[in-house]
Amino acid sequence: METTGAGSAKLVAACVIGGIMLGASVLALHLAIPALPPADSLRRRLSRRRRRPVRVYMDGCFDMMHYGHCNALRQAHALGDELIVGVVSDDEITANKGPPVTPLHERLIMVRAVKWVHDVIPDAPYAITEDFMNKLFNEYNIDYIIHGDDPCLLPDGTDAYALAKKAGRYKQIKRTEGVSTTDIVGRMLLCVRERSASDSHNHSSLQRQFSHGHGQKIDDSGSGSGTRISHFLPTSRRIVQFSNSRGPGPDSRIVYIDGAFDLFHAGHVEKRNEKKEASEKKYYDSKSFVNGE
Repeated sequence: METTGAGSAKLVAACVIGGIMLGASVLALHLAIPALPPADSLRRRLSRRRRRPVRVYMDGCFDMMHYGHCNALRQAHALGDELIVGVVSDDEITANKGPPVTPLHERLIMVRAVKWVHDVIPDAPYAITEDFMNKLFNEYNIDYIIHGDDPCLLPDGTDAYALAKKAGRYKQIKRTEGVSTTDIVGRMLLCVRERSASDSHNHSSLQRQFSHGHGQKIDDSGSGSGTRISHFLPTSRRIVQFSNSRGPGPDSRIVYIDGAFDLFHAGHVEKRNEKKEASEKKYYDSKSFVNGE
């Protein structure tokens, strides 16, 4: 009996000690590990942690838009995920550079048509002011302001992007050599001058010369075409940079449109859009959705 009683006492003592230890362990875990938050709170936290797209801003006049502008937009887009483009107003261009050839509404059509452009800000200022810079950062969530490596000076000689550089939110891209709006206007004026001097004697040669951006430098006598040789060569690498890096799929519809596209303008873009819309309408009109096609 004594042996049995001693064994029972030991069993009871072991159970009590085990219970105390288990309780202490549970209490320690409760104090160390906080309760899990609700599912909505978890989703919000994960959403905040998810990487926000990098938004970059680039502005410009985009007057008589050419491949130099497109190459600049391509490079700017490569520095972020979403490219927001500011198109400078007619009044701002006139005050800083002289009146534009192409009005604002046509320049907006051209810029919106570029595949690298996510959104457009019309009537952008020529210079990045403090108020406009804060608007870009706070309202448009812009991370960086982009411009080419050519200097952009205001009439008073100051840098138009000085504030963005000071804020540490400025990035630079390489300017496309051999083409500019000023150069294109020069080609046009020179073409008129040459044609007036020689009537149509050398007209076809001039057309080929100016269309490809090639020419000789003006000599002391003032002769020659006066245009610079473009260094923007259509190499395979350059073509890949401007392409979508993928070919059409087996079910893709390919729309063909031709034209000279000399001095590419808003009318060309609208013509392309009309052709595309007509093709889509014809495609859907030919489908029988009742039969599941």
